[in-house]
Amino acid sequence: MKLQLTTRSEGLNVFTAYGEGCVDVNTTRYANSIVVLPHRVIEAWTTTNFASLSLADFEFLAALDAEIVLLGTGTQGAQLRFPHPALLQPLTQARKGFEVMDNHAVCRTYNVLAGEGRRAAAALVFA
Repeated sequence: MKLQLTTRSEGLNVFTAYGEGCVDVNTTRYANSIVVLPHRVIEAWTTTNFASLSLADFEFLAALDAEIVLLGTGTQGAQLRFPHPALLQPLTQARKGFEVMDNHAVCRTYNVLAGEGRRAAAALVFA
C-alpha cells in the first residue's frame, strides 16, 4: 500500500509504502529488520526474529536519539507480539516512550510523528 503524506516531511525519512514482509522508506525497499529515524535509516538493527530479541537489541534502541520507539512486530492481521517486560528495562531507564504495533501501524504512526517534528524511531521486525 502506498502512503500519501499530508504533513510536511521534506528532508525526512518517511515510509512511502508497505506490504507483506517489506516497507519502502523514501521509495527504497527494505525486507529486513530496520530502524527508521527522521534523519537516519539503520539497516539490519537485529539479525534475529521476534522470539530471539535480546536485551542488547533494546539497549541499542534506548541509545538512539528518539523520544519514542515504535516497535513493529509483524504484519497487519497477525496476532500482536509483545516483548518480555525485562527486555524493556533499557527503554524505561532511558525514559523513552515505547509502543508495540503491527508493522503497518508503525509506518503510519511514525509518519505522523515525524511530520510533527517529533523524535520518533520506528523499529521493525519482519520474522
